[in-house]
Amino acid sequence: MDRKVVPELRFRFLWLAIGYTLVVLVIYLSLTSAPVDLEMNLPYEDKIYHALAYFTLMTWFSQIYHASFQRTMIALIFIIMGVLLEYLQSFEPGRYAEFGDMLANTTGVALGFIVTLTAARNYLVKLESLLF
Repeated sequence: MDRKVVPELRFRFLWLAIGYTLVVLVIYLSLTSAPVDLEMNLPYEDKIYHALAYFTLMTWFSQIYHASFQRTMIALIFIIMGVLLEYLQSFEPGRYAEFGDMLANTTGVALGFIVTLTAARNYLVKLESLLF
């Protein structure tokens, strides 16, 4: 158990609602038959999007759940979610599962987890203190 003081979030419900909305958005974008294409023509563009999506999820929920065990479980859940959603894509006509996407999802979670080891893990706490 972490011995550090865990800051309380005044608007925890709001932050959780935003977080779960992000999860639903990632699920929708992963399983839709018409995936979004921003046509930026970057090398490995879709892998960047995958990593960014899972980085966002990991860092967002790490703002709300501060204990090491909770953050580790969140990371595992998002890694499993990324693998499972990629597998489910293979059932959609015109879509297919890619190991590279699974790796990009996991990389995003790992990078987000690393951020949780820095002071950046408390930006929602700082935002609340600035606004309220």
